[in-house]
Amino acid sequence: MAESIRLIVGLGNPGPEYQGTRHNAGYWLLDRIAARDGVVFRGEAKFFGETARIGIGGHDIWLLKPTTYMNRSGRSVGALARYLKIPRSQILIAHDELDLAPGVVKLKQGGGHAGHNGLRDIIQALGGRDFWRLRLGIDHPGDAAKVVNYVLGAPPAMTKSVSGRPSSG
Repeated sequence: MAESIRLIVGLGNPGPEYQGTRHNAGYWLLDRIAARDGVVFRGEAKFFGETARIGIGGHDIWLLKPTTYMNRSGRSVGALARYLKIPRSQILIAHDELDLAPGVVKLKQGGGHAGHNGLRDIIQALGGRDFWRLRLGIDHPGDAAKVVNYVLGAPPAMTKSVSGRPSSG
């Protein structure tokens, strides 16, 4: 019998200056899930992030947006996973992926961090890499020297909606 996902983590950086950046693709996904289910995130200092809870198929699923900044995401993920006693195999991390074109999404379990500092920190905090990853394609700028500015930039199709949240244009 397959284990079900009990924690979905959306990676991103907190603050209005990062809201519309490619690096916040994980936050965007969780915001959409929360809006669809009519739940609101609330700050949880002991988990270093914002949490919400939804129900799918009779199961409670926790949503987590770490507010530790991308490179320290493990602190938040580890704190909530330990508190709720959720094993790595029941955690899904949604994150931006340079190696996939925009709009392409791939699901996989385990693997390395491929240079993604958020994943690197989560692997260290959880003591292993056998959690699930939902890789959200953002494309690659083509030059490794441009990666930082690229992931911290807004995609060209992004516009601000009335709420100030990014929405596809």
